[in-house]
Amino acid sequence: MNDPRTQIKVSVAQRNEAAEPNISIDQPDIQAEAKSGRQHSPADGTSPGLNPGPVGNRQRLSVLPGGAAQPPQAAAPEPQGPGSARRLPPAAVWAGGLLALALLIPALVVTTHQRPDPAPAPVPAPAPATPAVPQVFTQPEVSVYLSKTGKVEVLPLEDYVVGVLAAEMPAKFDLEALKAQAVAARTFIMRRLADGDRSGVPDKQADVTDTVNHQAYISKEQLEKQWKSKTAELAKLKRAVEESRNTIMTYQGKPITASFFSSGNGYTENSEDYWNQKIPYLRSVSSPWDKQAPGYEETVKMSREAFLTKLGLAGQAIPAVATGEHQPFIQILSTTAGHRIKEISIGGMKFSGREIREKLGLRSSVFSWKTSGSDVLITTYGYGHGVGMSQWGAEGMAKEGYTATQILKHYYTGVQFSKASDFLK
Repeated sequence: MNDPRTQIKVSVAQRNEAAEPNISIDQPDIQAEAKSGRQHSPADGTSPGLNPGPVGNRQRLSVLPGGAAQPPQAAAPEPQGPGSARRLPPAAVWAGGLLALALLIPALVVTTHQRPDPAPAPVPAPAPATPAVPQVFTQPEVSVYLSKTGKVEVLPLEDYVVGVLAAEMPAKFDLEALKAQAVAARTFIMRRLADGDRSGVPDKQADVTDTVNHQAYISKEQLEKQWKSKTAELAKLKRAVEESRNTIMTYQGKPITASFFSSGNGYTENSEDYWNQKIPYLRSVSSPWDKQAPGYEETVKMSREAFLTKLGLAGQAIPAVATGEHQPFIQILSTTAGHRIKEISIGGMKFSGREIREKLGLRSSVFSWKTSGSDVLITTYGYGHGVGMSQWGAEGMAKEGYTATQILKHYYTGVQFSKASDFLK
């Protein structure tokens, strides 16, 4: 194998000062020092007496095998004849020694610059990070009274929320709407658990029923049977529950009464207009997305006799037309902040909008009416009591890009978000 050093040439040919250097291996930075007029020090590997000459007019050096540099060709000395051995004066000897030293210095410089850069100091491996200890959420158990069988089903909180979500909101809804519903459902039951509230439950061993009197719920057995062919939809519900896991709404440090309903008339209700109790986070807000709900406007027909009987007014006659000095048989006396009927007079008797809705089995307390022959036609708008979050409103907001957090903050005024586990101590 040839000595690799024979393949290297160090070019210090003449070049323009402004141009980029085109040399691969060079002597120490002579150019910069030449510009400054300073000579190399012995530490640079050169002699203080060596003048490299003008930077712009350098000669090319070739590296010989063994690392010796071949000097520029000089004129041959005059021959002295065969066998002649002239004795040189001391000055000549010194001159010859200096010449030899001068010829060796470039080779030393080139050889020095052929040395590889020193290997970097090894970087110590970082100490292994201490693995984070996952926070374990110890779920409370929820006891649900199953109204159809009379049995009590006991299951973990998050599994219960899945059953509520499956019963209360269509799986086709946007994920953010489903997450908002999951938080509301979890908050509702956590409020009851924290307060030890078992009101409205036939079996006192249960915390809640599976009906809309509390919140609808599909049992684990029913869920496995009814949703066996809807694996994607069930997976979506479980994802919404998991992504909102352990999250509830609070007001002044306590879980709220997270009421919700299907759809409204474009507004929600103040709590006191439906329950006669003012709750600061259940305020009337706009909900224009409600009109997208199917069945937003629905008309029911009943006979005049059935109408009067349900209201406890049997025997009275409803005039087809009330004109002149006669007062109308049905008259709205006042409305709520949510634009629902607050108080109404029928046949001279006063009712609240809620009473009319419940007595006649209407979808909401926002309605209009007219008579047709022997029948009364009543048209309702929206579905539900109107207090808290509108489910179809949540879906409309989610479709417009709102997050579950934004949806909940819109429908529940001034709430904060907390961990359900904080209320289990």
